[in-house]
Amino acid sequence: MKGELNKNGQTEVTQLAKKKKSVTISFLGNANYDTRVTNLTNSLVADGFEVKVISFDWTTPNFQTVIGDTSIFKLVKQRNSIPYYFKYLSILFKEISKTNSSIYIAEDIFTLPVVTFFAKLRKAKLYYNSREFYAFLAGLRNKPRVQSIISNLEKFFIKKTDKVLVTGDGDAEFLQGFYNLNNTVVIRNLPLKQKAFDKKDFRKMLGIPETSTIMLYQGVILEGRGFEPLLNSMKNVKNCDLVVLGTGVFQEKYEKIANDLCINNRVHFLGNIEQKELINYTSAADIGIALIENISKSYYYALPNKLFEYIMAELPVLISDLPQMKKIVLDYRVGEIVSLENSDEIANKLEEFISDKNKLSNYKKNTIAASEELNWQSEYEKVKHIFD
Repeated sequence: MKGELNKNGQTEVTQLAKKKKSVTISFLGNANYDTRVTNLTNSLVADGFEVKVISFDWTTPNFQTVIGDTSIFKLVKQRNSIPYYFKYLSILFKEISKTNSSIYIAEDIFTLPVVTFFAKLRKAKLYYNSREFYAFLAGLRNKPRVQSIISNLEKFFIKKTDKVLVTGDGDAEFLQGFYNLNNTVVIRNLPLKQKAFDKKDFRKMLGIPETSTIMLYQGVILEGRGFEPLLNSMKNVKNCDLVVLGTGVFQEKYEKIANDLCINNRVHFLGNIEQKELINYTSAADIGIALIENISKSYYYALPNKLFEYIMAELPVLISDLPQMKKIVLDYRVGEIVSLENSDEIANKLEEFISDKNKLSNYKKNTIAASEELNWQSEYEKVKHIFD
């Protein structure tokens, strides 16, 4: 049965086949707080795919499991991680077993083994989103045995993939050399092209003086994200406040440091914000902070979505001197680069931002031009063919 041609020259059978294409995405994290998963899901749905997302949350207070096209299962993580991982694997296995998709995407190394099993069982395409160098995470830098186990695990499963999705050119080059790959696809963590529709007022919300410059950090609160050098610099720089959007295991540590430095009244932790609302919060700041420390290969090659989210929200940025971030900032002239080894340099850059309003204004104008290129819609158009 060929089917009748419609006005676009497509047969009804062809259209039906497209509608039947389906994707299952598995992610050890809350999909509603993840730009990469959210944007990819929405783009695939707009292109006629049926998309099932299986994700997890163990950090949001009083979280309740959500079931739907995007499911988020509550996990409880305590000192003994064995029950946590057993529960996670049992849920993941059960939920994927209900699917029969044409493409399976493992959003991290933790989901990759189970996703690989079902992709091969269903004779479907297998994509692996290598969003980190998992064997070289900062928290594992002093654990060579664990690094070796993860590296060997990843090496075994990564060879079974049809595509390895990475967040930057540097990531692609590293993985191609490390695992001898030739199937990497760069999909940068770019935000939707959008502007704030309900911009928040941090000064009114948090009692921040009009004279204070508002710095913003958004993302997971982890070791090596520049909190300590930034907080130490803030002790010597007045007229600035730090707003933090996100949660993480190191939050209490940094709250204590801020308290010990007597700057806790200028450091505001607001928790996680859902993706659909994030632009309204991001755009309420004056400067975006991405001071990732060079403590692992994963961090050295970092090209975090927060950098692009700042640019989309028209925030000049202050970043650490790492190659992939540095290239974006220099190419688009949207901010300043600083060495984290010198706390005085961080303080000096902050003082420049605070005192030189013309510089801040020029960087802000450049972010507007940069956002015309650095957006998810443009990025997706470059790679959407891999899902056909």
